[in-house]
Amino acid sequence: MAYPDQQPILYLNPLEHAGRAYIRIWHKPNPFLSKRLKEAGWIKYSKTYKCFVMHRSSQAIEMTHQHFQGLAKVDTRYLYRPRRLRPAEGAVILQQDRQLAEPLGKAPARPVVRLQPLEHQGRPYVQLSYQYNQEIYTCLKQSKVARWLQDMQCFVTGTESNSLHRLLTELEGVAQVWLAQTMQVKDMALQARLWEQCYLKGDGYIACPLPYVEKLFLLNYSLSTIRTYHSLLLRFLNAHKASGLEGIHAFSEEAINHYHRQMVQAGTYSVSFVNQSINAVKFYYQRVLLRHEVQLGQVERPEKPERLPQVLSKQDVLKILSVTENLKHRCMLQLLYAGGLRIGEVINLKLTDVQSERNLLLIRGGKGKKDRTTLLSQKLLESLRAYYKQYRPKVWLFEGQTGGQYTVESIRSVFRASKEKAGVKAPATPHTLRHSFATHLLEQGTDLRYIQVLLGHRSSKTTEIYTHITTHALDKIVSPLDNL
Repeated sequence: MAYPDQQPILYLNPLEHAGRAYIRIWHKPNPFLSKRLKEAGWIKYSKTYKCFVMHRSSQAIEMTHQHFQGLAKVDTRYLYRPRRLRPAEGAVILQQDRQLAEPLGKAPARPVVRLQPLEHQGRPYVQLSYQYNQEIYTCLKQSKVARWLQDMQCFVTGTESNSLHRLLTELEGVAQVWLAQTMQVKDMALQARLWEQCYLKGDGYIACPLPYVEKLFLLNYSLSTIRTYHSLLLRFLNAHKASGLEGIHAFSEEAINHYHRQMVQAGTYSVSFVNQSINAVKFYYQRVLLRHEVQLGQVERPEKPERLPQVLSKQDVLKILSVTENLKHRCMLQLLYAGGLRIGEVINLKLTDVQSERNLLLIRGGKGKKDRTTLLSQKLLESLRAYYKQYRPKVWLFEGQTGGQYTVESIRSVFRASKEKAGVKAPATPHTLRHSFATHLLEQGTDLRYIQVLLGHRSSKTTEIYTHITTHALDKIVSPLDNL
């Protein structure tokens, strides 16, 4: 067959399959070319890719040139073109200089000495408990403030802050001191020292100024907020330790902007984290240093993306609760879902907060230090009664194995294990059960105002986010495409 005007073209394209290199052959529809390709023993038709393919080798390419010589042109321009990169989630160029973004190194892990309250012969003590360690034992044996209590077979110290300050000094470099959840520290200097144990204190290290944490404490900020602000200001101060504390106090808003701009460019911090850092630094300049001439209201804030909360279906919630065999663990997860509780509110529940006569749960000191009431499900009440008979908690509704409050991390571990066992693939945390509670109530037709009260939201706008994820009444809406 002759082509007087123009020869047909065979295009050779790269193809990778099962880790091996092949050549994909493409041409415009032409029965003559298809027939010649079928006659070539080194070329096969691929049903997977619906085209002719051959091994990528110089010998195969040369044989193809000879097979179509005078009949068609074999074009290899695409075969040797640089490969186009197609990253699955886009390419991000991050800030190269990470020194400012990570100003504080973490101290190496050390054995833990746990402080917990102890009453002996009518006197209060602080008990020091730890897994046996010769170095810790020697240190406590030589301590000026700790002593061995023979009756209780443990080391104890006094409850005065001076004693605990001295103990921290004696154990520095030997062990890390942790507080039991039932212990409250009113001495902010001691509290700051406890928090700063986890950091490496190299040359020029700047400790968090005491007036800062004291001001937060006097203004009745929650301990978790104080700790967050403390750590974020500590990062800011030590990122600029070369300037010294006096130099930092003289910073303009541009210097503060520059620091937070670099955090954003580092690409490793969430918008919430950067905004919290801005709030912590702003509080220091505005409320502690009284730098009113610095227009900190103009500090640049990254815009927070409006993401919808993750919600589990009722079937997934049922699966997670059904596979949770431990009665205590099941009650905790039921509480998160049945009352829309936050994880911290669950561990803070006391026995007297379960008001079975009124079918209510009393939540004391929730987020924003607000008290509220929420629903007490009848199924949950039955589970709680069975749990009480088996475990007999004394003060807190959920207590650890050695007494005291249950921990947040323990509940997270329980949820992760149950979710995995139930085979639920959707991303979820314990807080997802609270979102699911609100969404499922809305789908049942519950008024948004009641849901706001049950969740403890100050503003109705916070609760309105659930209207964007509910399927309530969506099944009655007909797409205009279906009416065409």
